[in-house]
Amino acid sequence: MNNLNIVLHEPEIPQNTGNIARTCAAVGASLHLIRPLGFAIDDRKLKRAGLDYWYALDIHYYDDLNDFFSKNPASRVYYFSTKSPNKYTDVIYPSPVYLMFGKETAGLPEALLRENREHCVRIPMRDGLRSLNLSNSAAIAVYEVLRQQNFKGLLETGSPTTFSWEDNKL
Repeated sequence: MNNLNIVLHEPEIPQNTGNIARTCAAVGASLHLIRPLGFAIDDRKLKRAGLDYWYALDIHYYDDLNDFFSKNPASRVYYFSTKSPNKYTDVIYPSPVYLMFGKETAGLPEALLRENREHCVRIPMRDGLRSLNLSNSAAIAVYEVLRQQNFKGLLETGSPTTFSWEDNKL
């Protein structure tokens, strides 16, 4: 079981899912996709957005929400929604944790949000705007969890190959 899990409920845009897949691969998070998907999993746009990171991705598929919860019965899920009064930074995320996001056009089902009110969080933004891009929201959430975990398991410094900070040629 992975300590950091991103769950996409009925994602619709392949480029968003591809970008999230790339983020998951880069940080070692698992990606969970709940059907129906708004694209074929072999979609060229999906693969392009994920670049060449697919080999490093731990990905799981589910037929619906019931299938997800039955296969992850002890999961601690946080639900990202613009409707939540709680900020994502107000939470101390447990390990392992599942961060769930809804489809681009509708978000998560309102019944699911009502049933899990205490675990709903939002990313603050200006009034009058609908929402942030799904892949940006997932990245913000992932890096908050990683920050709280002191970026455990990730590189602490860059790894330049031909670049040197000492050259002073910038």
